[in-house]
Amino acid sequence: MIEPMTARARKRLMILGAGTLLLLAVAASQLASIGATLILHPWHRHVSATPPGTCRQVTFAGDGVSLRGWRGEALGSRRGTVIYLHGVADNRASGAGIIERFRKRGFDVIAYDSRAQGDSGGDAATYGFYEKEDLRRVMDTLGPGPIVLIGSSFGAAVALQAAALDRRVSAVVAAETFSDLRSVVTERAPFFFTSGTIDKAIKLAEQKGHFQMAAVSPELAARSITAPVLLIHGAADSDTPPDHSRRVFAALTGPKRLILVPGARHNESLHGNIWEDIERWLDAVLSPAPGAPGTPATRIDSVGESSGSP
Repeated sequence: MIEPMTARARKRLMILGAGTLLLLAVAASQLASIGATLILHPWHRHVSATPPGTCRQVTFAGDGVSLRGWRGEALGSRRGTVIYLHGVADNRASGAGIIERFRKRGFDVIAYDSRAQGDSGGDAATYGFYEKEDLRRVMDTLGPGPIVLIGSSFGAAVALQAAALDRRVSAVVAAETFSDLRSVVTERAPFFFTSGTIDKAIKLAEQKGHFQMAAVSPELAARSITAPVLLIHGAADSDTPPDHSRRVFAALTGPKRLILVPGARHNESLHGNIWEDIERWLDAVLSPAPGAPGTPATRIDSVGESSGSP
């Protein structure tokens, strides 16, 4: 026979239930705060490497922040400038090989730490909202000639957003970009984050970072890009699935190409023979009188999705 619950027991149960609800509410609030912190403040990797080759240390004046970087001059006849933009929680050192590769091919090369990353200033990463303005100010320091943006992940998203606003950009190589920030934040959130927690984390990040997440969208930016764009994505990327690049590709209205690299996961697509594809593509789109009838730039315009062939 079950004994009836006493008034004292019922009171204890009510207090326990109220306490549990309070703890859950506090936990949910803390999770949102943690989520906002992860968005705004990716892991900080300071630069310990020395400048490659004969490159020199430089400091650029970004949009209210100081940007630490490297600058190297072309070897031989100058063809233009390549700017390398690193991924999230990374720094300019990941571009050392790219710097040496393209200096030998006649390009001045710049690699710098994005705001709030590496050795650069800034309080928060905003994934292109402010970074595209930083990039435009870096481009203000360049001499005449074509400007090529090569970005990886976070850096690819910044490159695409900047290219939509600045006609000085001659070509963009964007590896493993996200299509919009809200989507990739949602996809990468821990499994125990509810949709409500994610929404709260995003709102908190917007408040603390002073930006609008809806405005951080390479897919929307793609509609305004006129420069040729080469998108590269690992076919096995589960962190930022290749559908992100497919959506950007679909939105582009100018010369474009998408290469899916079989078996490559996140941060693995810019390896091996892919650089030969990149160099051939740049040779075509930077050829004299791009856009004239019969030039490689015009033929590139009709190229669609590719598995890696030239």
